[in-house]
Amino acid sequence: MTSENPAKQGTLKLLAAAFTSRKTGVMLVLGMAAGLPNVLLLGSLYAWLGEAGVNLETMGVFSLIGLAYAFKFLWSPVVDRVRLPGLWRLGRRRSWLVPIQALVGLVLIVLSRLDPQAALGWFSLLAGMAAFAAATQDIAIDAWRVEVADEVATLDVLSAIYQLGFRLATLMGGALALVLAARIGWPAVYFAMGCFMLVAMVASWLAPDTPFEARGDHEQALAGLPPRVRAIALGLVGALWSWALFTVIAFMVASLGAAPADRPSSTDFIKVQGPLIVIATVILPTIIAAVIGHWQRSGKFAGEGSTVAARPNPLDHAYRALIEPLGELVGRLGWAAILVFGIILTYRLTDSVWGPFALPFYLQELKYSNDEVAFASKFFGVGMTMAGIALGAVSFTVIGRMATLVFAAVISAASNLLYADLALGGVWIDRFGHASGFYWLAAEFGSDERLSRLLLAITGENLAGGFAGAAFTAYLSSITSRSHAAVQFSLLASLTFLVGSLGRAAIGAQIDANGYAPVFFLTAGLGLIAVVLTALEWARQARAARISPETPG
Repeated sequence: MTSENPAKQGTLKLLAAAFTSRKTGVMLVLGMAAGLPNVLLLGSLYAWLGEAGVNLETMGVFSLIGLAYAFKFLWSPVVDRVRLPGLWRLGRRRSWLVPIQALVGLVLIVLSRLDPQAALGWFSLLAGMAAFAAATQDIAIDAWRVEVADEVATLDVLSAIYQLGFRLATLMGGALALVLAARIGWPAVYFAMGCFMLVAMVASWLAPDTPFEARGDHEQALAGLPPRVRAIALGLVGALWSWALFTVIAFMVASLGAAPADRPSSTDFIKVQGPLIVIATVILPTIIAAVIGHWQRSGKFAGEGSTVAARPNPLDHAYRALIEPLGELVGRLGWAAILVFGIILTYRLTDSVWGPFALPFYLQELKYSNDEVAFASKFFGVGMTMAGIALGAVSFTVIGRMATLVFAAVISAASNLLYADLALGGVWIDRFGHASGFYWLAAEFGSDERLSRLLLAITGENLAGGFAGAAFTAYLSSITSRSHAAVQFSLLASLTFLVGSLGRAAIGAQIDANGYAPVFFLTAGLGLIAVVLTALEWARQARAARISPETPG
């Protein structure tokens, strides 16, 4: 991990060095490689299926492949610890990235040769395989970003570059794919996107990487713990993780094998089983790891012959894969882990809970046309998001990571007030649009005042969203240990995804009962929680840095 603000020698000089680094170039390609399968499998695929005449009920099955992204942390220990035969010499992360990206690229190419209507079974199987592989790729990319950061290609800059690449891929696999599909057809589009993934594989092959840990590093991690204690802890945590993995697999098998009328609801699954899976795989193992860590540091078992073998056995490997990542995180953060988890659960809440209601808000509530919404949210909006990410990258070097994180939380909450005003008629938006000259500029490009109002609201919200996305990714990466990057980042990121999913049902009920404007005021208020928590975290890190100047930021 890197220090919070290494740019003492000059912001422009540091940025110039960072953006010409080999690592930032690779990070841009990896960000695109992460974003492209996501939008192709969870978005554009439905347009292709609809054009091919696949009915909506059957298309609902394809939404299940999104669970691979939601619960990818369940197999993150495998990515973190297993050496793939014949490939591990490539490096700890490249040995996973190269074959996974090759698999995703080849599957997309094979999909381009299939008729979704005539070969629906094979089509769904391959799409699910690609989603699983793409989610696994994300685990390796997130870990790579944490491990290769240095004082030039800082963790903050790499996080912003990753977000930028991801958004570029969203634009390429979303809006651009729709435009191309109208001209050359969906099979040709997916063939081209598959070829891009093969190009990304070449970039991964040439990427710098970190080696596997040296033999004997496990001894210090396991010292002070008798085998029976490790076995009991591993048995408890292993049972919890096994139950969670079995639950997800059983749900997907039951859904894919059932008739349309008998398929269980994926929304209900995330709402009911999602919290139980988080409790089983994050909360309870964290408590167990914290207790074990306390015993280890206090020397509770010092007299019980807690020797460790020179070579790790299967029990040691499993213990280090499942328990040690959480134990290291809690042991390093101490009581501050409560504050950190609070930030993770609330930081992107203002964006994630209402995201699915954006299109109904634009189309049904505000009565904009499909073309207006497509231009404003998909083309113009994505551009503003990328601009926000770029501003975030500059902000890291100018004011530091934590100041950027707090400021991003403030503007994210405030951006919801823009939408509240938009829902109430846009009085304040209109005043700002006229005073700033935004409406005049938009009119020069053929926009009327009504469309300009939407463009201005989307400008504020997407700038804030891109800025906050870069800040939050950098923060999550900064609290992730290099030695356990894959497991820790996947676990922490999954909490953000699930809390947004769980809150959407309540937000939908509030919209039905009270309308959009009160809900936007509510989400802006919820955003203030993240502002307070990030300010406290900033103060905590500043205090820790004063006590120990070498403390990572």
